[in-house]
Amino acid sequence: MGKEGLAELKKRLLSLLDKEALKRGSFVLSSGKTSNYYLDGRVITLTPEGAYLVASIILDFIKDKDIDAIGGPTLGADPIVGALAALSHINGLPIKTFIVRKSIKTHGAARQIEGPALTKGSRVVLVDDVATTGGALIEARQALEREGIACEEAIVIVDRQEGAKENLDKAGLKLRSIFTIADFGL
Repeated sequence: MGKEGLAELKKRLLSLLDKEALKRGSFVLSSGKTSNYYLDGRVITLTPEGAYLVASIILDFIKDKDIDAIGGPTLGADPIVGALAALSHINGLPIKTFIVRKSIKTHGAARQIEGPALTKGSRVVLVDDVATTGGALIEARQALEREGIACEEAIVIVDRQEGAKENLDKAGLKLRSIFTIADFGL
């Protein structure tokens, strides 16, 4: 995909997010903070166009990376990784995906990391829809590290610019975002 192609995809995604996912009002975020706006990425990642746009952009971001899989914390990452798996297959560059549960499942295979098996030494990238403090991404990375899986980068659709980048830096994760909240004039 050329740079103009990526720019057009980002323009379409920004418009969708602004129109459909950004809500103004009073909200309590998963971090516990209160905010005068809420950006629900799932409103977009669970639509055909939104899933395609997000997956296309993220696949462009990781095209030159030597990784074994891409995944992230449930629930924000769930639709993203589904779209990534399908689109990577369609494009002839299939990549494994995974989901990290908040805690280890107490039944069945008793796993915290769901999806095709990742082996010790695997290299992965994390994804999520929105980052505020980065807590969910840090917890997901810790779960991966317990399994001997290396993760040095996280990609989100929107960085709210409320400490996630700095917190992830301290945890040894580089944060890359498709957009920051400033792109929405906030």
